[in-house]
Amino acid sequence: MVFRLIDGRFLTALATAGFMLAVTGCQSGGSGGFFSPPAPKDPKEIAAEEGKILASELLAYCPNVTLRDGTAFFNSYAKGGQDDATKLVHQSAITDVTRSCTRADGQMTIKVGVAGKVVVGPAGGAGTVNMPIRIAVIRGEEVLYSQLHKNVVQVSDPSTATQFVFTDANVVIPVPTARDIQIYAGFDEGPAKKKAQ
Repeated sequence: MVFRLIDGRFLTALATAGFMLAVTGCQSGGSGGFFSPPAPKDPKEIAAEEGKILASELLAYCPNVTLRDGTAFFNSYAKGGQDDATKLVHQSAITDVTRSCTRADGQMTIKVGVAGKVVVGPAGGAGTVNMPIRIAVIRGEEVLYSQLHKNVVQVSDPSTATQFVFTDANVVIPVPTARDIQIYAGFDEGPAKKKAQ
């Protein structure tokens, strides 16, 4: 009876010691143990979870360029023939936009490219076409850059569409600290706006 009691206590103590050793082993720094701290997350995963932008992402950031509604087409009519299809001299259309960015001395220089075509209307013919193209850079409600350009295209064959490419290589803004910049390109018949300083 005494032997059984001692034996039972011994087995209980042995089991408890074994459990303590197992727990100690789990806490000794091995990876994947029950009590081990989770493996450190990749900084990109943390940034994504918290909605933060990494410096490396900002260095690779080049704002998108888009067309505002209603700015992809520009029609020119004969005198007194506004909106009369029979008096259409030509129609210009922007078909593609692109951009590239470089950084130096705290400034970002953006080269904006606009491609399109000119189609001659019933009242038109061969000759020079002047089209107003505006490039603007916006951050929220703040205008960082806005310039109206006169793009000149020479139409030599009125029977086919004439392709054109326009480039504004002088867009300079402070290097963005967030991905909150938007570039707009499009036709603009309004008065020229002064370039932001």
